[in-house]
Amino acid sequence: MQRLAGKVALVTGGARGIGLATAHRFAREGAVAVVLADIDEAVGRMVEAEHPAFRFEALDVTDEGGWTRVVDGAMARHGGLDVLVNSAGIAVVGTIESVSLEEWRRVQAVNVDGTFLGCRHAVRAMKPPAGRGGSIINLSSVSGIVGGHNLAAYNASKGAVRLLTKSVALHCARQGYGVRCNSIHPGFTETELLHSLAGGGRDPDALREKLRASVPVGRNARAEEVAAMAAYLASDEAGFVTGSELVIDGGVTAQ
Repeated sequence: MQRLAGKVALVTGGARGIGLATAHRFAREGAVAVVLADIDEAVGRMVEAEHPAFRFEALDVTDEGGWTRVVDGAMARHGGLDVLVNSAGIAVVGTIESVSLEEWRRVQAVNVDGTFLGCRHAVRAMKPPAGRGGSIINLSSVSGIVGGHNLAAYNASKGAVRLLTKSVALHCARQGYGVRCNSIHPGFTETELLHSLAGGGRDPDALREKLRASVPVGRNARAEEVAAMAAYLASDEAGFVTGSELVIDGGVTAQ
């Protein structure tokens, strides 16, 4: 069954990692168009050729003008927007004492401002009379639920995404827009972001093994597993799901 047949989706951070895995899952589920938005134009153009439903758009998620261009373009070409996945995100390792103000502001800009702008423009495109309702999916993290001593900026940003999601969901429900908004909270996931964070240590292999050992099921998540959860939230099967936080962490937050 193709659960997203005929739907138009926009995925930020779509050139790699969870965003790319989500784009591929959406295409397999029958999405008629999947707009891949990413700041990395070189990689994005190569990825665009991987499936006929893909269309790449260069986007810095902190730039509102870019959001206007990409969302309006999707509506003009495809007749509307049904799904937004805010997957673009960055992380820096740093405690409250070691993280710089510049690093703090950059993480908040991408993770929080980018998600805010995505939600704002998706609601604009999805609500009546121009829109037909839809699903907004925000990638938060287990780090938006529990703290880490050396992830001060990242914890704060993903916690903000968690509660912004609930605010958007309640607003859209009360306005009768037919727009749902939910957050996904992955644990450690085998992506370039995780590898880059581990690579910042003196022994990245040992750090990755330590992370895996901390997960009750004994391994990290695969990007495809997170994408499967996004496909559910994007589908009409999740029509009664809004303002929810779906955790996929191998049992980490159950401890």
